[in-house]
Amino acid sequence: MVDKTFYINKGPLTLAQIAEICEANLEDKAQADVLISDIATMFHAKEGEVCFFYDKKAKEKAAEIKATCCVTTEELKSFVPANVIKLISANPKLAFLKLNKAFYEEQKHRAEISRTAKIAPSAKIGENAYIGEYVVIEEGVEIGTNCVIEHNAVIGRNCKIGNNCRIGACASLSYTIMGNDCYIYTGARIGQDGFGFMVINGKHERIPQLGRVIIGNDVEIAANTCVDRGALDDTVIGDGCRIDNLVQVAHNDVLGRGCVIVSQTGIAGSCTLGDYVVCGGQSGFADHLNIGAGAQIGAQSGLMRDVEPGAIVMGTPAVPIKDFMRQVSNIQKLGKK
Repeated sequence: MVDKTFYINKGPLTLAQIAEICEANLEDKAQADVLISDIATMFHAKEGEVCFFYDKKAKEKAAEIKATCCVTTEELKSFVPANVIKLISANPKLAFLKLNKAFYEEQKHRAEISRTAKIAPSAKIGENAYIGEYVVIEEGVEIGTNCVIEHNAVIGRNCKIGNNCRIGACASLSYTIMGNDCYIYTGARIGQDGFGFMVINGKHERIPQLGRVIIGNDVEIAANTCVDRGALDDTVIGDGCRIDNLVQVAHNDVLGRGCVIVSQTGIAGSCTLGDYVVCGGQSGFADHLNIGAGAQIGAQSGLMRDVEPGAIVMGTPAVPIKDFMRQVSNIQKLGKK
């Protein structure tokens, strides 16, 4: 059950409306005007609610569904009780995403600038902006229209933020150029020094980091993730990337379009990831690697060599997934001897 103190419920919706939103087929057209007030999981849904059933592993539990309506597939509909109205979808997961958006939205910030915010005279703030309490916006900053800058965020000198962006509470940006429709989550650190040192006379001397962070459009960088600016060349995050919590992206890394980087991944400096690379949680990359477009990196993998486009690798050091499975199998056999 969604807690309506945090989210706005836009229902009820008729089954005809839900079918259209989900691009699903309502089996019993006579039920088109039935009202649905909420979404719930198949295990908790009750009368007046809609649930989703798409996992074959849960088919024994499907008989316990008590929702008024269930969105499911042609293959699985026979497991749903006869008294439950069925919406048949080719892709119930996508249907859930669409219906979730139709039913609920977060509480929106109204356009205002808090009195405690400190905004430099040369900063440019676009129309319809929300600037939260104790935000700091330094000289030369440009922020587009319809942006939300939440409490205690810091936007460093000369940064540029596009339209429809959201900067989470206590996040900080420096040396950053950002496109439109981006979301930087709470506590993220964008544009800090890259980790570069040189030993001179027995002492670690910091190498000046003179690059920037360039973030494309429709990028999400989640809570407490760090993206360092480049040393000379820029660190680049491509359009549509999704970076999870607690990820480290080092200086001069270049991520192509649509990359997905899962929590606790660490990418060392000067790595290049092609479009739509997926990195599982806690994967680690040596520096100066090239990861081909569409490659998939398994969780807890250690990357020491380049990866071909479309390859699936896992392990430390990472090897093709079939080789990794053979290694695991052989180790298990040895353990039984």
